[in-house]
Amino acid sequence: MWRLPSHHKDSLRDILARLYGEENRDRLLERLALVSSRYFEYFENRAVPPSWDQRDSLLITYGDMIRQGEEPPLRSLQDFLEQRLSGVLSGVHILPFFPYSSDDGFSVIDYNQVDPNLGDWSHIRTIADQFTLMADLVLNHCSAKSGWFKNYTNCVAPHRGYFVEADPEDDLSAVVRPRTSPLLTPVATPAGLKHVWTTFSADQVDLDFRNPEVLFEMLDVLLGYVANGARILRLDAIAYLWKEPGTDCINLPQTHEVVRLIRAVLDMLAPGAIVLTETNLPHDQNVSYFGAGDEAHMVYQFSLPPLLLHTLLGGDGSALQAWAGDLEPPPKGCTYLNFTASHDGIGVRPLEGLVSEADQTRLVAAVRERGGLVSSRRLEDGGEKPYELNITYFDALGDPHHPGSKRHIDRYLCSQAIMLALRGIPAVYFHSLMGARNDLAGVQRTDQPRSINRGRWVREELDCLLDSADSVEHQVFQRYRQLLTLRREQPAFHPDGSQQVLNTSPALFSLRRVSPDGAQSLVALNNLTARRQRVTLAELDPTLFTGGAKDLIGGHGHRKQVELSPYQSAWLLPMSS
Repeated sequence: MWRLPSHHKDSLRDILARLYGEENRDRLLERLALVSSRYFEYFENRAVPPSWDQRDSLLITYGDMIRQGEEPPLRSLQDFLEQRLSGVLSGVHILPFFPYSSDDGFSVIDYNQVDPNLGDWSHIRTIADQFTLMADLVLNHCSAKSGWFKNYTNCVAPHRGYFVEADPEDDLSAVVRPRTSPLLTPVATPAGLKHVWTTFSADQVDLDFRNPEVLFEMLDVLLGYVANGARILRLDAIAYLWKEPGTDCINLPQTHEVVRLIRAVLDMLAPGAIVLTETNLPHDQNVSYFGAGDEAHMVYQFSLPPLLLHTLLGGDGSALQAWAGDLEPPPKGCTYLNFTASHDGIGVRPLEGLVSEADQTRLVAAVRERGGLVSSRRLEDGGEKPYELNITYFDALGDPHHPGSKRHIDRYLCSQAIMLALRGIPAVYFHSLMGARNDLAGVQRTDQPRSINRGRWVREELDCLLDSADSVEHQVFQRYRQLLTLRREQPAFHPDGSQQVLNTSPALFSLRRVSPDGAQSLVALNNLTARRQRVTLAELDPTLFTGGAKDLIGGHGHRKQVELSPYQSAWLLPMSS
């Protein structure tokens, strides 16, 4: 049998001891070696690609976002990526592509199969050969209709020990969760009535990682994804993973140990793989998943989407400047994943501590005015509080009275230009590429608020929209492509490059980026208002622009000052004297 490399053995043994006790560590280390040995031959001779650079950006999409006749949707997605986005985006996050029973894929029935309604593993591998592939490890819970849970309800080993049980009489009032549905769900079994933990819904039953067999099962699933081409592994809802009654059951030390173990296993077997944690929480909790540079390689910038909305709807960059100015550089070998929209809504909790309660209330009202919906979470005292804003990002930045106007498009693209300029790797939701509108019919059909931002397209109809010069979709798509193409050509946008927020008027947001080798400096300048703004080059940087500046986006040169139209963005490179 293949043996664990000695230089990894001690750290893995220590993590297992912290999770399951000193007395179990050696036995569990052998079990870990057995799981790892199944994949060692596959990984042994694979080249390790470089981590990332300014050319990297990701598309977030469902596997069936596009349909084309009777063709498998994954094949249609591949065709769209090749024709429309090759050389523009480097990677693709295909949201859960497994058989599922609810939540658009996040209630997994079988982790080891591709949903036959989408395609098969060959389609996944083909996309992974052309684009960096991100796959979801939905490890907090699985479907109540899965084989694992059916075995649990029939007391069949080993799955009868896979799920978290609790007594309804237990005091679970401190448990933090993002839903208002019941935490415990009753289930009939041959051993009597049991109550299982369901953080997200009755159809999503929480797995019990206090049982090490659950951990090894998930490691086997994870390594199978990497073997099928996934390079970025997104740990879904990871903050809620470990349950200990009497605690808040969020961000527990054991959860961080599980992330640390996953990272260590991948570093050992597939050192080119990247761990991304999904924790829709206040910023300090979110970045805690970097650990000491030994947990996640990447964490989402969850504060960015609501903070950008607050900034551009109010025309005041004060909060954004303060937040970005206080951002600490990630640990070496780590970076941020920047985004404004995803398949989920826009989290409200990441605004905590960044803007006032009154500003949060105004943001919620603005979203409702623009046709959006608001989801809530249950508080410890039994009350409810806004948790998530459900709206497309394009409509969130619109004028309710003049949707789709030039100013609407300009304000929206200003938000995207800011996101693309920040230190980190950008991720762009499929709907964001074309300025998708709220899908209210989808909400009526599913009775799920998140469906407002989860519409799908027929390829022929989408092509017509993208090829029609007068359509909003065409205008947004072409200008977004330009931003992405320009970005990948600038070493200053390397994720490891330095970042400095410049001291400008609150009407502007100005950022200086410098390439890791110091060879290129660039200033990203953004007008956050509906009024023209002027700023001198000396105000921006008295030493950088002594010979003037060239705006990469607009193509214009500026000698002494820059005048920005409402919501205009400029990426300024120094010109020689």
